[in-house]
Amino acid sequence: MNVSELTLLVLRLGFLLVLWLFIFGIVYALRSDLFGQRVRKQPKDGAPAVASAGLAAAFPSAMPAPAPVMQPAPAFVQPPPASAAAPTEQLSAQAAKNDLGPGDKATAQNATRLVITSGPKAGTEFPLTVESVTIGRSADSSLVIRDDYTSTHHARLMLWNDKWMIQDLDSTNGTFLAGIRLAVPTPVPLNTTVKIGATSFELRR
Repeated sequence: MNVSELTLLVLRLGFLLVLWLFIFGIVYALRSDLFGQRVRKQPKDGAPAVASAGLAAAFPSAMPAPAPVMQPAPAFVQPPPASAAAPTEQLSAQAAKNDLGPGDKATAQNATRLVITSGPKAGTEFPLTVESVTIGRSADSSLVIRDDYTSTHHARLMLWNDKWMIQDLDSTNGTFLAGIRLAVPTPVPLNTTVKIGATSFELRR
């Protein structure tokens, strides 16, 4: 075998080697695309956190921001209801002004009439029975008051444990007993002013 034939043989073997390397590279690339890269298992203790920290340092913009820790919402504490006896001092002053004793509340026995003292129906009297008296702009109210400050169903006068109580029905402008806006059903003393809208009335003997 002369030199030219040896050179040709070496070139052929080199070409075949390069060709096989090219084929192996294509097969490896196809395998990676089809089956993905092999994932190396991480140690259980601490390794994931270290890897994540390293990735975050290397690619800060690619790492998602940690989810915010949700704090438990503070428990809603409902404010204590206003006591029906809250306006006691002012009601006592009104009672003293009208020469009433501290226990002289309007009851089914001593209150016989509702007298309107101011407003469009001033001077009108309504007899009291054991039935509740609804007050408002609605035509189905027992006492109809039509003004811009009275709600459709504004308040209710009712007997409770033989005492007359006034209850505001979530009206817009409120119900006032002796100048005090009511938040809960409250006993009504005799001859004490109840104001609803532009109308005031009293319970009398």
